[in-house]
Amino acid sequence: MGLSKKQQKTIEQLDKNVQMCREFLNDWLLFNQILSAYPSPGVNKAQLESQFLKIKSKLAREHQVLRESLGADYKFDPNMMNIISGATNLESIYSQSEVAVKKLSNEWHRAFISINETLGILEDKKARAEMGEKVTVGMAVDTGGGGGLSPTAKRNLIIVVIVAAIIGVMAGVPQIRDVYVNAFQQLF
Repeated sequence: MGLSKKQQKTIEQLDKNVQMCREFLNDWLLFNQILSAYPSPGVNKAQLESQFLKIKSKLAREHQVLRESLGADYKFDPNMMNIISGATNLESIYSQSEVAVKKLSNEWHRAFISINETLGILEDKKARAEMGEKVTVGMAVDTGGGGGLSPTAKRNLIIVVIVAAIIGVMAGVPQIRDVYVNAFQQLF
């Protein structure tokens, strides 16, 4: 039995996501190669700085596109963009203490593992889709709640309901209404 058009579209989207994730992984590796090459004797530091700034810019652009495309499949280290934005230039990185450079290296490795984890999830999902299994692509996890409200919207709605209830009680109970009307009249 052949795959339906919907399943074929799902496979195409997964293939696109796998390719984007692989490209991001390759750029993440290049980021580290340039970073690691800088302290080596005899390297062209100006050229490395230029390459470093270019790869940082590319990673920042790719990251947002990839994050949106992957949706619920996005499992990258949440600290990844802090690594990119915190590494302003190679000279400033290596002017820090050895501990700070080691910390940056450890953070890079954590993010590297998370990219590989995401790539593995995508490749597995693609393989399952190619075998005919129904899989979801690039969507947020459906909790059955129909989207729901953001935390801020929920808080604002609760405040409006409470204020409306207070006004309703004030208007509906004569004794309470009279207390507030008298207090208001005494102010003016």
